[in-house]
This record gives sequence, structure tokens and C-alpha cells, in this order.
Amino acid sequence: MSHSEDYRQLSFWHDTVPGTLDPQPSLDGDTDVDVAIVGAGLTGMWTAYYLKQADPGLRIAICEREIAGYGASGRNGGWCSALFPASLTKLERMAGRESAVAMYRAMQQTVDEVGAVAAAEGIDCHWAKGGTVIYARTPVQLERAREEVDEARLFGFDESDLRLLSAQEAREIGAVSDVLGGVYTPHCAAIHPARLARGLADVLRSRGVTIYEKTPVRRIEPGRVVAAQGTVTARYVIRATEGYTPGLDGYERAVAPVYSLVIATEPLPEETWEKIGLADRPTFGDLRHLIIYGQRTADGRLVFGGRGAPYHFGSSISPSYDRVPEVFAALRRTLIELFPALGDVAITHTWGGPIGITRDWCASVGLDRATGVGWAGGYVGDGLSTTNLAGRTLADLVVGKDSELTRLPWVGHRSPDWEPEPLRWLGVNAGLRVMTMADRSEERTGRPSRGAEVFRRFLGY
Repeated sequence: MSHSEDYRQLSFWHDTVPGTLDPQPSLDGDTDVDVAIVGAGLTGMWTAYYLKQADPGLRIAICEREIAGYGASGRNGGWCSALFPASLTKLERMAGRESAVAMYRAMQQTVDEVGAVAAAEGIDCHWAKGGTVIYARTPVQLERAREEVDEARLFGFDESDLRLLSAQEAREIGAVSDVLGGVYTPHCAAIHPARLARGLADVLRSRGVTIYEKTPVRRIEPGRVVAAQGTVTARYVIRATEGYTPGLDGYERAVAPVYSLVIATEPLPEETWEKIGLADRPTFGDLRHLIIYGQRTADGRLVFGGRGAPYHFGSSISPSYDRVPEVFAALRRTLIELFPALGDVAITHTWGGPIGITRDWCASVGLDRATGVGWAGGYVGDGLSTTNLAGRTLADLVVGKDSELTRLPWVGHRSPDWEPEPLRWLGVNAGLRVMTMADRSEERTGRPSRGAEVFRRFLGY
């Protein structure tokens, strides 16, 4: 089996992306550049893209353990959304009301920026800005929907940003069972993430950015990236490794890699879509605690994912963790529960991968000018658009441009390290159990889960 065929088995997205997935040349010996980036996911590639826009003469190299778009950037749920892991209320505590609003407005603008760049560069990522509908299917979920809208109003966001849906309005978007209402935001596009990631890699190569694939990095130091095949020296070194960060020396507790798993159905016939709806390809989920997410693909499938897979001791990562049959079965059951018309649907693809979660549930981006070491990450699964904002921000920081982006509250934020093992393993997996039990408790009692609220406070959410 070729490398390309191996990589196509990573996900539905990799299986259907145009072009070869064979690795490009690896680093072969030492080299010197202006900016060295570790990780050819969207964070690293967007950083390189905007740096080249700012200064086309910059020499930029990206070192990637596998291939460009291998990780979460290429195999996520395909939501290019304005979601940010830290709430408005938390950001207000961190940096004040104006900064919190600026962060969320920047995220909204970023959704359109991704679409504009994809169009300008001829990257056909199946862009469809149908917004997001989050269904409320129990009275407790409906109350959470009202609270979410109320919080948005307190910060000056109006119905054009987020609106409460009646049961009828929610059903008109997608015929989900047991709907009592929901919330809708227009600030999201459904996309094919591997098409975006691989297309962006092609654009970078055409502009002189070197992407060294199959080049695992051992450690990052001021002015140096030490890889298995050589050392890259550079004035600026950018860490863009997200869920794979614990594999770097000295970063073992920076993020917890938690697995999110996904399934894809066969293409559905038109008569089934007439029953389901989702005509404008909105992304969708509901207001349960254990997150679920879905989209209607350009070729008429449903891609549907969620949390539920365990965290592995020592922040370990393995391809074997990408597939958990019990979680896939649970996702299929949940999908059919949402859309009963899918009772006998065939699942053609199953996959997963790690997302990066920081101890305080807040993404960050920054650059230490003294050492030249920069970073971005901790997206908690909301990275498909946040990576673009990170890339633009890192580019401004590297070239020394003072901008609205460099003054956003996540810039320079330092999340605390996770606890050492076995406390990290106990805490993360306890949280998974708490959220699972919270959903069951709310279904049974009709009352909000105190356990879920306690756990959110523990995270500082």
C-alpha cells in the first residue's frame, strides 16, 4: 500500500481530497531560514501565508511529522465557525468587556476571511455559509439556549449575531426530533477541511515556503528547531502543534490531547433530504453537555461527530486511539435519534483524532520577542477558523506590526500547565464521566445538572 493510500484512510475528508497525499521531501541536514514553523496544520500554514503577504522575501520553513493537514486541521467536523473556547464572561474577567467583545467580533470576521482567501486562491473547500443551528430538545436545554442568548445581549450582540428559535423555526431548518427550540447564528460555514488544508499547502509551496514532511521535531529552542534529520536555525520559531504538543520536550503538560470521533454516512437520496432539511448546509448540534456536531456535505452525506473517547495516560497519542467502535456506535445511535428517517443508514467512514485542551479552556497566541519563540493553540476543537486569526496575529507579531489583532485578549495569554499524572488522567476522564452523567441526569429529572456546573467552575469556564 502506498503512503497516499495510507493517508486516505485517515478520514472521509482525506479519502475524498483531490491530488496525491504522498509525502513531500523531508528535511535533509541543517538549514537556516528567517522563520521556522513546527506543524503543517492550519495554524502553521496560515502563519506562513500571512507572513509571505507581509514580506514576500521572508525565508520560511515548516517542519511536519506526517503530511500537511494530517492532524485536526484536515479531519475535523468541518465547522468554520466564530466559536471561541472561552466565554464572553470569562474573557471579560480576563481583560474587560471591550476586549471580550473585540475577541468575538474578530472571530466573526475570521469566518468571512477564510472564505475570502479560499475564493481568491482558488481553493475549492466546498464552502457553504449556512450558519449554525443548536437545537434544544429538553426543557433544560431550552433554558440554556435562553441563557446563551441573554449573555450575548448583555455584551451588545443582537439578533443578527445570535437569535432564539421557536420549535417551529428550528424544525424549518432541520427536522430534528423532539425539538423545543434552539439558537441560530449566521457566523459559520460548512467546509471540506482537508481540501482547505491541502489547497493552502499548495499555495504556500507556489510562493516559496518549504514544507518538510515526514520530519518529526524533537524539541524547540530559541533560534532552533531540532528535528530527527537536522536542525533548522531561524530568528523566529513558531510552535503550531496543537494536540501533538505534549510530544515536544518541555511541553508535556501544556495541553491535554483529548480525542473527538466522527462518522460519515453514505450519500443520502433526495427523498431523505426532503424529510431532514438542512437545505442551506447549516452546521448543527444540540445543547447537551457532551458535545455533538454535524454538517451536510456537498455530496449529500451527513458527517457527525462528538466527544466520548477517553483521554490516554501521559497525554499519549496513537493512531489506534482514532477508532473506538463503541463511540462510533453511540454516534450512529444519536444521529438516528436526531433524524429518525436515517434508521437504516449505512456508515461509510469512521475516524477521529486529538484536539488540544488547555487547563483553563482558553486558546492563546503569542510571541516572546526576547527569544523569538511564538505559539498558538488550545482551540478545544474550535480551531478551523481560529487558526486563521492566529496566523494573522502571529504574522503581525513577527513583523512588529501593532494592530487590532495584536491587542486582542488572547494575545500573550499563558494557560497554566495541566496537573502531573496520574492526576491529569483522573481529572480529564472524570470530566468526561461527569458530562455523560449530567446529560442522563437532566433527561431523567428535567433539572440542570449540578455536577456539570461544578466541573465548569473547576475549569474556570
